[in-house]
Amino acid sequence: MRHILIVDDEAGIRELLSEILSDEGYQVALAENAAQARAFRARNRPDLVLLDIWMPDTDGVTLLREWASAGLLTMPVVMMSGHATIDTAVEATRIGAFDFLEKPIGLQKLLATVTKALTRARHDSAPSLSLDSLGRSPVIAGLRKRLEQLMASRAPVLLTGEPGCGAELCARFLHQPNTPWLECANPAALAEAPLELLEQARDGLLFCPEIGDLNRMEQKGLLLVAGRLDKYNVRLVTATSRSLPDLVAAGQYDAQIYQAAATISIGVPSLREHREDIPDLANLVLSRCVESGEAPLRQFTTAALNALRNYDWPGNLTQFNGVVRTLALTALGAQITAEDVDAAISREARAGAPALPIDLEQPLREARDQFEKLYFEHHLARENGNISRVAEKAGLERTHLYRKLKQLEVRYLKKGGE
Repeated sequence: MRHILIVDDEAGIRELLSEILSDEGYQVALAENAAQARAFRARNRPDLVLLDIWMPDTDGVTLLREWASAGLLTMPVVMMSGHATIDTAVEATRIGAFDFLEKPIGLQKLLATVTKALTRARHDSAPSLSLDSLGRSPVIAGLRKRLEQLMASRAPVLLTGEPGCGAELCARFLHQPNTPWLECANPAALAEAPLELLEQARDGLLFCPEIGDLNRMEQKGLLLVAGRLDKYNVRLVTATSRSLPDLVAAGQYDAQIYQAAATISIGVPSLREHREDIPDLANLVLSRCVESGEAPLRQFTTAALNALRNYDWPGNLTQFNGVVRTLALTALGAQITAEDVDAAISREARAGAPALPIDLEQPLREARDQFEKLYFEHHLARENGNISRVAEKAGLERTHLYRKLKQLEVRYLKKGGE
């Protein structure tokens, strides 16, 4: 039997909705204000919540945001109001509300919305992280504020930060509810069908991750996309963990693309820059694993949370999420200890350790230069110094390869005719 929580300060509405849904076979719980709803959610996870926006103690949107921040928004929530503005409905949907019902609520509309919400919840996997659940630290609050200021704009946005730092969460934050969302997961599509991408994202948002790795043809496709945004009413959000100005200076990137994509540039902080959020994030990921049925009921000890907070997380949110999920699924006891955390981090570090002798404690740019030098030295030796074959192998133009070798101080024997 599906459980539905109705939160409304008007007794008549609570009783009417309860009677209708009970007759349909649902088990119904009632709360007359946000305080009662909080207490219920702390004890139980309903399959669906019908939440009034205007209540005397705390409005529904604020309660929705609290649940999202605490990792408790793991069930669909349908907002209800008789006099909400469009902006309020949009804000609730952006935070994570499934739908919005306008009072007085028609019987068929109510039942159709409840059925749709429960069906979607049954098919969806456990919710992923969102910017609203990323933390309450000043660093994340500042990031959220900067992104909120861009909500009304349609200008292209470039998100910069380390790999795994959460650029996609920022892009989804900028996405307007009930409009298309398209992630260009295959960069080859930029070269092969850029206009098709725009058509699919028409009136919505197109997100292109790691544009610093695009080849020449993909770069040209991105430039074409950037020039047609107004025609298709598409907002372009891109992301990169590489320094595009450095790539432009090295001749590896088209300056026009950088200028078009970086109309507005936002830096996304690494996880270690807001490590005070890590305990709440860990509990959030763990609770979602438990509530989704993936893992048995577990809790972190205080020492375990401290161990997670003190680690630097070079892989940022991607690495963090993987380690916490591993702990949720493999810990031997109901209490996840600091020893469990240390062992999981050590295993993960060994599994992902590079075979090449690169110092991972140095800055990203120096580490990349060190890798590239080893890479080109390896292929030059393998190709007996043949620049043409190495350029083909690396996917670079020969002139750019010469410049790169000089920059990295890679010695090679120049073959005749090259």
